[in-house]
Amino acid sequence: MIDKICLFLTHKIKEEMPEIDNERAEIIDYGLHLLIGELPKNFIILGIAYLLGIFKLTLITVILLLPYRAVSGGFHLKTHLGCIIGTTLIYCGVAKVSCYIVFYSQILKYITILSVWIFGMIMVYLYAPADTENVPILSKKERKYKKIMSYIFLSIGLIASCIVPNNEISNILLLSYFVQSVSITKIAYKLTKNKYGYEVYSEQKILHT
Repeated sequence: MIDKICLFLTHKIKEEMPEIDNERAEIIDYGLHLLIGELPKNFIILGIAYLLGIFKLTLITVILLLPYRAVSGGFHLKTHLGCIIGTTLIYCGVAKVSCYIVFYSQILKYITILSVWIFGMIMVYLYAPADTENVPILSKKERKYKKIMSYIFLSIGLIASCIVPNNEISNILLLSYFVQSVSITKIAYKLTKNKYGYEVYSEQKILHT
């Protein structure tokens, strides 16, 4: 159903804007899939969170992770069902686990946060912004901007994890930022059968020259 709606809207956009070629139309179609598919997915995730008694924590997880994920990127699962299941596991999983983690030593907590920050900074340096084949980031200016912002949001999030007095929110920041840093890695992309968009387009450009 979603596929038909997105295809219909894409055709309408092409009719109104004849200058759009097939390549750009594919990108528009993918963007519409994300936009239209996100709405029911979010309702389902929050519905499951409500049933699990972690609605508030899951909502906080989504909000706190959004800035870092928006600029650092990450893999996308191929089907709507897979996306719903994967996203639910990440957001609800982080929210639920955050309730059970207790650092009895502040030093241990700070060491853990520092370790996640170092890991994240390395992953951002190597892979961010992690794009996909359907929505590649080809502009050097945009890539540079998103990489810098990834460093900033990662650092702000983990600094906040150190100073936020609420243990559950502190854990949410720590866990979600770690998971997000993992989601941009080459291993995560291979496991989910994704490819970095800029690499694919660079290869195609070389083949056509």
